[in-house]
Amino acid sequence: MPSLNRIIMNRRSRKMMEEIGVEDMDVAEISGQWGMNLKTKSYVQYKFPAHDICTGPVRYADGEVLKYDLILANQVWEHLDRPYAATKHVMEMLRPGGYFWLAVPFHIPYHGAPHDCSRWSARGLANLLIEAGFAEDQVKSAQWGNREAAMRNLEADWPPEYDKDKDNMENDRQFPIVAWALARKA
Repeated sequence: MPSLNRIIMNRRSRKMMEEIGVEDMDVAEISGQWGMNLKTKSYVQYKFPAHDICTGPVRYADGEVLKYDLILANQVWEHLDRPYAATKHVMEMLRPGGYFWLAVPFHIPYHGAPHDCSRWSARGLANLLIEAGFAEDQVKSAQWGNREAAMRNLEADWPPEYDKDKDNMENDRQFPIVAWALARKA
């Protein structure tokens, strides 16, 4: 059963992927598996601790940086000790015109895996991406949440499973649960 926290983010993000033509892209994912079911030209995962995106971009044996059309990071950046450095490293790994999609929680319990360091709103994600080098007009960010979902995140059995018959899916900007962004490299 899917998590309530990710229903709207997943729907809207998959639409973003369709709009940018993900089926013709070489895609890399940082420590996650959100993109495994996307229909892409190619797909590879780089998982921590085998690769720590905070310490540098992924490289070939000769030191050259691997390049991709799209890099994904779902529910990862909140765990990074150096998210700004990691975002700069992602930028190095993108081809010109390439995209970086990331999603992060906002109002959820602490969950160290191995650490839990940061929370961002949609505006905060946009600011992080702009400061890392993406042009402001090439960053789209959004967030979703509401009071009822925030309360469900306080339940002992976490994360809350989505119940389509009971869960309120309306957005209240005062109670963000999750934020996501898509940025394009010039």
